[in-house]
Amino acid sequence: MPELTADGEVLAQGLQDLPGAERPGLPLAARYGASLLLVALATVLAFVVDHIIPTPSLTLIFVLPVVAAATAFGWGPSLVAVVASVLAFDFFFTEPKYTFVIASPSDIWAAALLLVIAAIVSTIAAESRGRAVEARRAADQAQALQALAHAVIESRPQPEIVDAAATALSRIFDAPAVVFMQTAGVFAPVATAGGGKITHAEEEAAKGSLDSRLPVRAETYPYDQSAFDFWPVATPQDRSCVIGVAFRQMGRDRPAAPERLVEIVSAYLAAAFRCPGTGWDR
Repeated sequence: MPELTADGEVLAQGLQDLPGAERPGLPLAARYGASLLLVALATVLAFVVDHIIPTPSLTLIFVLPVVAAATAFGWGPSLVAVVASVLAFDFFFTEPKYTFVIASPSDIWAAALLLVIAAIVSTIAAESRGRAVEARRAADQAQALQALAHAVIESRPQPEIVDAAATALSRIFDAPAVVFMQTAGVFAPVATAGGGKITHAEEEAAKGSLDSRLPVRAETYPYDQSAFDFWPVATPQDRSCVIGVAFRQMGRDRPAAPERLVEIVSAYLAAAFRCPGTGWDR
């Protein structure tokens, strides 16, 4: 059986090349709305303690929603929280109240200081969250490749290996994935993951990739109706296999350079064709 251990530097570089787009949680509008809600809660708290704490010190309360928004929702919502916090402080707690005019120099200084501190804290918290998201995603990608490697190394049956390949692609790119194979003269999808919809357009694009032995990009002529990118897998002449990923089907942009990780999955599949015990080597 061929050596299946991927080069550690290749895998690490592949994971770094992939943009660290975070997985979808709340919809974008909901994240911005939640940030504004946090500012509203901070405003209520400021009203409660307004008669106890001097006005300039109230600015510290408005740093809290900024930190929470940056940690939970990222840079964009945290920036909204920064602006909303400054405006809420200005409107409700500086003289003359209920206007955006600030008469007192000390209040002007407090509002400016709030803006600067909130912006700095927001940037630091958002960057920290981004690194944590990227680290979790890289770990998930490595685990997906490890699961595929184990399936191949252990010479598991063909259905398990192609399922592992589709699952690995889906987890790596957080997008729908499919594996096409030609069996008994019929070229058809044999494994899917991530909930992608496989239409006749995808079948035509996958067959085009197989026939040309070249990658086929989604939404490009003559396969402009296909949502999947496809890559042929290097296999023995009597075997046919194509793998695909629908980068945009879940509303995400196509990564800048997905080929490196795709090639790793392809290499494992190609090796499986030659492994005794899988039923592919005959």
